[in-house]
Amino acid sequence: MRLHPRYRRYLRQSLAFGLIWLAFSFVYVFIEAGLLGSLDTYPSTGNKYSFETSLIYTCIGGFLMGFVQGWIEVTWLKKQLTKYPFWLKFLLKSLFYLLLLITFLASLTLLINAQRFGASVFDPLVIDSLWQFISRFAFWSVIIYAGTALEVALFYSEMSEYIGEGVLYNYSFGKYHSPKEETRIFMFLDMKSSTTIAEKMGHRKYFDLISACYSDMTDPILECSGEIYQYVGDEIVISWPEREGKYDNNCIKCLVKIYEIFRKRKEYYQKNFGLVPEFKAGFHIGRVTTGEIGKIKKDIIYTGDVLNTTARIQAQCNTYDTKALISGSLLDQLKKEPHLTYNKIGNLLLRGKTESIELFSITFGID
Repeated sequence: MRLHPRYRRYLRQSLAFGLIWLAFSFVYVFIEAGLLGSLDTYPSTGNKYSFETSLIYTCIGGFLMGFVQGWIEVTWLKKQLTKYPFWLKFLLKSLFYLLLLITFLASLTLLINAQRFGASVFDPLVIDSLWQFISRFAFWSVIIYAGTALEVALFYSEMSEYIGEGVLYNYSFGKYHSPKEETRIFMFLDMKSSTTIAEKMGHRKYFDLISACYSDMTDPILECSGEIYQYVGDEIVISWPEREGKYDNNCIKCLVKIYEIFRKRKEYYQKNFGLVPEFKAGFHIGRVTTGEIGKIKKDIIYTGDVLNTTARIQAQCNTYDTKALISGSLLDQLKKEPHLTYNKIGNLLLRGKTESIELFSITFGID
């Protein structure tokens, strides 16, 4: 059984928080050990100190705290503050997590001291040791240090959202620092009659329309393991690694879910924009070279005939009066599903090529 892409994404993002906290926790344990030296008690509180106990509890506790922060962030809090500017989001989230952090550390201290004294967490001796800890600078120095881990994890999350999920990770670990060849599936998705629509409603209103469309597309794309490669005006380019795109027909399922979203939201678009946007799509698969480019502004790009070909396939939707076209080379690798109908409607001959590409229209059960 394969975990749903949404929860795989939540888990992956939450683990990133946990690992950042784990790294900070590990460093903290060794700084603490270096400062205490041969002491077996904390000078500020008189509580017993053990390197092994500190290492185990601090690292496990730090990882769990980071994971919890990540899970809250990606499943709930991020969604509540999407309309706020960056600085205000960052401030509100910082305050929320700081309160959560103080509560967590106080609870963790209770557990550690209960284990050290061999008593219940409600034992007066354990509670008194907690009070001694939180009433001294030692506790607040831990808060400051842990708060730094919190802020780093939060900043990493925010930057990942702004520059693209997975892009910051690839930059950080140099995945594409040296160009790599890989097979990918692409979908070029473009709004129909966009020029006419923009002229009628004006550029500001049209921008609001495009923004609403991209926002509604996001969940279907992520749920089908898609990666947003580029926004090009009213066109969006979505990509999948070969395995992810072919698994359970994710690439086609993504478009189906996008169409379903706009069908369900037609009243919203009709009320706010006077129309329900329609999109045309082109699908193709092929080899690309992926790598970093740029000096003062870096980006990760794909190069290869497949991008030009997919753009040409999408452009043929008007010619054949269809919502979606797919190349025969990709269609041959996908599973056949009863609610999808494929009809061969023509061939596309690219400039400079001797062999044409078979084109098939896609008819959906929701049409």
